[in-house]
Amino acid sequence: MGKGRLEAFSDGVIAVIITIMVLELKTPHAPSLPALLANLPAFLSYVLSFLYVGIYWNNHHHLLHAAQKVNGRVLWANLHFLFWLSLFPFATSWLNEAEPVPAPLPVALYGVVLLMAGTSWLPLGKTLIACNGGPDGTLGRALGGQQGRWKEMVSLLFYIMGIALAFVVPVASCILYAMVAILWFIPDLRIEKQLKQHE
Repeated sequence: MGKGRLEAFSDGVIAVIITIMVLELKTPHAPSLPALLANLPAFLSYVLSFLYVGIYWNNHHHLLHAAQKVNGRVLWANLHFLFWLSLFPFATSWLNEAEPVPAPLPVALYGVVLLMAGTSWLPLGKTLIACNGGPDGTLGRALGGQQGRWKEMVSLLFYIMGIALAFVVPVASCILYAMVAILWFIPDLRIEKQLKQHE
């Protein structure tokens, strides 16, 4: 099957996720700078979640741009990925309930959502590679090797560490989550490099 409907559906879901997250931001109760600064923790958590969703959208775009077709397995893998992404608004909102100091359980849950979104990304890539020429296809050559894998491994390790640390030092967990977002701020360039070789 063509990939157009999958791209359109995914873009729509991601747009709704971002919309829900921004609607969760509360306006200050007074027209003053202290009232605005009181919302800073909630705003920072929104920025972090927005950054994560934006990174996934960017990489999702690259992934599908290099694919020519999809099949049923790809559709289900994509839904699995979108399910975990759709929990970002809930996890972000609960994280903000304990402001200005993050509480252990919401921080741990936020980490679980990050971990599951990250792990659900892996089968999406694998099913797309299998559907588009296998290891010798464009996606297979771009993502099949070990180059770039270190970021995936470091990310998963930091998520697990963040979940564990949430019950000891929740702020340290938030710092680890932010470090992973910074790590992925530059999109995965392996696909772009592979595509340029075939131009």
